[in-house]
Amino acid sequence: MVLFVGASLALLALPGPAVVYVVTRSLDQGRAAGMVSMLGVETGTFTYALAASAGLSGLIASSVTAFTIVKYAGAAYLVYLGVRKLIERDQPEEAVPSARSRLFLNGVVVQLLNPKIAIFFVAFLPQFVNSSRGTTTGQILILGTIFTLLAVLSDGAYVLLAGAVGGWLRSGRRARSWLAKLSGGVYIALGVVAAVSGGAHSRASS
Repeated sequence: MVLFVGASLALLALPGPAVVYVVTRSLDQGRAAGMVSMLGVETGTFTYALAASAGLSGLIASSVTAFTIVKYAGAAYLVYLGVRKLIERDQPEEAVPSARSRLFLNGVVVQLLNPKIAIFFVAFLPQFVNSSRGTTTGQILILGTIFTLLAVLSDGAYVLLAGAVGGWLRSGRRARSWLAKLSGGVYIALGVVAAVSGGAHSRASS
């Protein structure tokens, strides 16, 4: 367990697409929006943990077709979020409860449409399973839950830092407009990278 926690924290410390996504949200829309987005992303992470314990993540990992479909759907969704951000009017989206629900759902969808998370769980979690200590399904579920909680702490720290920096950057109207355009560009860039990055056996991280 100590090795698992240490390895998980080392992986989570390296900013991946999910971290870039929640940091961008925090810079553009504030700490609250970043936290809601982060909780959505980690809900998606935990969903994959559940799928891994049930053996479903392996289906995506082993099927080139399934991996490709989910991969390009995720890329298209990120590009859609970026384009929408570029054309929307300046408004305090994170202040509206219904908008927070959209932020949460966007985070869930972004993570669920990242098939490399499935590959990650299939490749990473079983290395720490001990067959003499209970069922594989139960152990993978426990490890997946712990990893998700660690991800909440790690990504939450990124959100707090980015939210503080964003609050300073958003002090003027022009700065807010600039950050909105920057965030839209980042989402589009993430989508393009997701579309052109490696195959089904690429390394994934949160």
